[in-house]
Amino acid sequence: MEPTKEGYIPFDVPTIDTPCHTFYKIFGDLASGAPPVVFLHGGPGGGHDYLLPFASLWPRYGLPVVLYDQIGCGASTHLPQTAGDGNFWTTALLIAELNNLLDHLRLRLDDGSGFHLVGQSCGGMFGAEFAASSPRGLRKLVLASSIASHESCVRGYMLLRAQAPPETQEALNEAERTGDWESEAAQKAMALMSGKHVCRADPPPVELAASMKNLQDDRTVYRTMYVHVARVWIVSVLVRSCVIDAYPARYGPSWLAFQGSLRGWTSVPDLHRITAQTLVYNGEYDTSHDVTTVPYFQHIPRVRWITFPGSAHMCHSESKEMENKILSTVGDFLTQA
Repeated sequence: MEPTKEGYIPFDVPTIDTPCHTFYKIFGDLASGAPPVVFLHGGPGGGHDYLLPFASLWPRYGLPVVLYDQIGCGASTHLPQTAGDGNFWTTALLIAELNNLLDHLRLRLDDGSGFHLVGQSCGGMFGAEFAASSPRGLRKLVLASSIASHESCVRGYMLLRAQAPPETQEALNEAERTGDWESEAAQKAMALMSGKHVCRADPPPVELAASMKNLQDDRTVYRTMYVHVARVWIVSVLVRSCVIDAYPARYGPSWLAFQGSLRGWTSVPDLHRITAQTLVYNGEYDTSHDVTTVPYFQHIPRVRWITFPGSAHMCHSESKEMENKILSTVGDFLTQA
């Protein structure tokens, strides 16, 4: 499906001298009268590609769709000179970029239409933080396989590890003890964990492979915000997608750790401030475990929660059947009174 419009939005970042731009795509007509749906991708640093199936919300539900690459990845401005700067790469920066996009596209006009917001994975993290600030124009919120806090996320990861086969647990424990994430045993263990909990499709769809390649090509955002030395699960997904055969050097421990500028982050104290109707969903085998989803359900005033059986972190990417189920769930929620 081809976008109706695409372009670049100037984004002024006062703390750096580099001129920055945000790349975006629009599917549908923003003047249709229906609230547009703005999507926040994950990674951080993955780019919009893996969310392209949601463009079908326009022909199926008459909802215009806005996708964009957050600064530092995809077709937006890259800032490799900021690698490792945890004071620069914060959720506040990503929220400022979102506000800039909303204003540029005039999605907060006082005409009653407003906009919907969907945040997937890390996109849901700062999406919830944004929604808790009572932003003007926000109609409904979807938090897809998101993370309520650093602490609950790590607890979820540990529970997933505890469910892994003994040899997988031992390989991961050994890699942590020795720091050797390049061993055959560690690579095999990470591939198994990724294949079960990140994306269960084999091979993954090309849209997801494109986003994984974004993470691989420029690791500035991911390594700074999430985990300083990480590319094992990215490589395993890319290899399974047949985009590449291998990369010569690999670094752990990827999503099994949480050591970047998001360490200690939490949205939980402010979740009660979210006034928009909210849909939360995750997969049965999701890296966004139930323990990091429960706070959304406990604290957001108007919320419903769905867990999709047999799915992992990239629910909509795992099969056409699951894609249709996710699109129907999200589309029905956004169009119901």
